[in-house]
Amino acid sequence: MRLLTFEHQGQQRIGARTSNGIVDLNQADPNIPAQMRDFLAGGEASLQAARSAAETSEHVLSDSEIHVCAPISNPDKVICIGLNYADHAAESGMPIPEEPVVFSKYPSAIIGPGDTIVAPSVSQQVDYEVELVVVIGTSGRNIAKRDAMAYVAGYTVGHDVSARDYQLEKPAGQWMLGKTFDTFAPIGPDLVTPDEISDPHDLGIRCILNGQTVQESRTTQLIFNIDELIAYLSHVFTLSPGDLIFTGTPPGVGMARDPQIWLKRGDTVVCEIDEIGRLENPVETDG
Repeated sequence: MRLLTFEHQGQQRIGARTSNGIVDLNQADPNIPAQMRDFLAGGEASLQAARSAAETSEHVLSDSEIHVCAPISNPDKVICIGLNYADHAAESGMPIPEEPVVFSKYPSAIIGPGDTIVAPSVSQQVDYEVELVVVIGTSGRNIAKRDAMAYVAGYTVGHDVSARDYQLEKPAGQWMLGKTFDTFAPIGPDLVTPDEISDPHDLGIRCILNGQTVQESRTTQLIFNIDELIAYLSHVFTLSPGDLIFTGTPPGVGMARDPQIWLKRGDTVVCEIDEIGRLENPVETDG
């Protein structure tokens, strides 16, 4: 299924994107939770109810009638993996990590498709990073690698916006601060369930800045695959329904270019992943 969170007539609800349009799942079945995190916590029962509700010919909306939001705006955790593409590590002049490089964002950084990325005036080096985002569907701790993919609810497109001067030039490096300014975690538009994806480890991924493709690779370049990441992370903390894992970015980031490219007012950034979707956001400044 292709699930989404949307606003219609002042209310936020969950929908399913179908060939007929957007099915308002909460109107079709009032027992389906209206918050995606609660929906995912319902597990297979929620999915079964959504599949049945999505078959209705009623309660169908067009894209023009709704505002698509971030699929999940209130995750318990937003977990990010650095240097997880072999080709990106090479362009950064960094050795291949022996273990995942982990940092985090706060949920306050999350915005949805079409929402504005605000490049803060305190940073002069705001960079773009397209990423495959894994959405956790089942709570777990100390998850074995062989079982890990069963904990995945689906996938969405993510943009790990990064203030490089904060991340790399502050004392001792401030990865989290550089990554978690408000609006620095666009995600969406859809949460795509695993049955819709041929192979999450072999998808085309790209970032398009003002009409020019600046990043392009495939998820075959991931150093640590999704099952490895889930196993690694869950040996430290419990993963919960709705948690987001940003899995890393391919080469072509603005920091690595000559001359370097930084996001500025008036830019438009499109992040695309084959079979998952297209996430577009304009850029503004706060000063």
